[in-house]
Amino acid sequence: MREIEPAMKAKKKTRRIGKLELLTAEERQRILVDWNQTSHPLPEVVLTALFEAQVEGSPESTALVYEEERVSYGELNRRANRLAHELVALGVRPDDRVAICVERSVEMVVALLGVLKAGGAYVPLDPAYPVDRLSYMLADSGPVAVLTHGAARGTLEQALGELKAPVLDLDLEASWRSRPETNPDAQALGLRSSHLAYVIYTSGSTGTPKGVMVEHRNVVRLFHATTDWFHFNATDVWTLFHSFAFDFSVWEIWGALLHGGRLIVVPQIVTRSPRQFYELLCSQHVTILNQTPSAFRQLIAAQEENPVQHSLRCVVFGGEALNVSLLKPWYERAQNQACLLINMYGITETTVHVTYRELTALDAVSLTGSPIGRRIPDLRIYILDEQRKPVPIGMSGELYVGGAGVARGYLNRPELTAERFLDDPFTGKSGDRLYKTGDLARYLSDGNIEYLGRNDFQVKIRGFRIELGEIESLLCQHGGVGEAVVVARGEDGDKRLVAYYTAAVGASVEVES
Repeated sequence: MREIEPAMKAKKKTRRIGKLELLTAEERQRILVDWNQTSHPLPEVVLTALFEAQVEGSPESTALVYEEERVSYGELNRRANRLAHELVALGVRPDDRVAICVERSVEMVVALLGVLKAGGAYVPLDPAYPVDRLSYMLADSGPVAVLTHGAARGTLEQALGELKAPVLDLDLEASWRSRPETNPDAQALGLRSSHLAYVIYTSGSTGTPKGVMVEHRNVVRLFHATTDWFHFNATDVWTLFHSFAFDFSVWEIWGALLHGGRLIVVPQIVTRSPRQFYELLCSQHVTILNQTPSAFRQLIAAQEENPVQHSLRCVVFGGEALNVSLLKPWYERAQNQACLLINMYGITETTVHVTYRELTALDAVSLTGSPIGRRIPDLRIYILDEQRKPVPIGMSGELYVGGAGVARGYLNRPELTAERFLDDPFTGKSGDRLYKTGDLARYLSDGNIEYLGRNDFQVKIRGFRIELGEIESLLCQHGGVGEAVVVARGEDGDKRLVAYYTAAVGASVEVES
């Protein structure tokens, strides 16, 4: 009303309400400038160089544990180097994609490191994905080589289709095992921090997944900018709980390996059993845990049945909205008092995490909604209206993210990249970009942010980003389906997808089917 009333009284032409300035100069300064001061310079270094520094400092320290297998930093580096030299011989160059289709294992991490050391970018293919989805990702990413292992080989063979790229079975190939164990020369390879580290595919609204291109510097700065909060170190024990095709795994893998910590590769069967997983946390003395809220809710229930004391010092939530009240049982147990819970909002296109919010027992009984806190220091966050103008504090708008975490764009999707990755109109600097998230949020008076949901038909369930339109599109490809609608049902932490459809003309539907 501060702006509307004078405009109504003024004797001039009609003025659109959408053109009115809703912020005072003071509010605009606070929202656009004061709350968006970026303070961390971007380190110009690649991930593998940081890993190799840890190897040099502590070669005998344990890097990986998978079931009964333990691998030191030195041994992990030697195995990855041999694979990297083989990939270089195959012609892998910076920004080339190398697909990895493997089950959870030590070889998964060896493959990932080997690709990066060769200068390539890894494309993770989860063998649990439908074959048609894997086929699309292979065709779209155009890998110059494909790595596989164990039982995943059969799935990969079905998905390869007409792809002519060489396939290396990490179990069977003898040639790469005789390659040099020395670190490849990143400078000689021409590898720079601006080159791709990975391409991770997310759900697409038209039935085709889209590959997000993330560079080395995007990941390196994530840990550089958050170090004052977490103080990760060589005494920390992490779990690789999530699929390596889900970007939460980027935080898990590099959080351990860039700080000399220990990474426990959690067997697939254990990830599906909260009871077994809690036992693993305790027996392996895990200190850093990363979970979606729905998975952690099940872990709280498992802890109730197990009196063993855990060693957790930090739990990071991500992947979906957090209802803080679900944490009440956790805070009520004395054994959990030394563990810090942190909520971090993020999205694949902005490199895993965007915000940070420490939680307390008081939050669990007093807060409503989903508090996501403040931005990581080297990022910018704007909450804008449909005209991309900043909204006042307390008002809902779409969340836009700028800064050093913004990915390069979508692979082979220039139009979609142009639609979602935009020039930043607020910094005045050429080359500064924003990612249009599609998430709704609002600023609170103290500069913290509350997450409010989506402005489209995308949902997140157990950390998986799902476009309902993609599922509807696939359902309609069935000959017996005319039209289909998919919705998410259920409460926080227990959501599920439900599909409704009409039969195609001439199709008969049996109740049993």
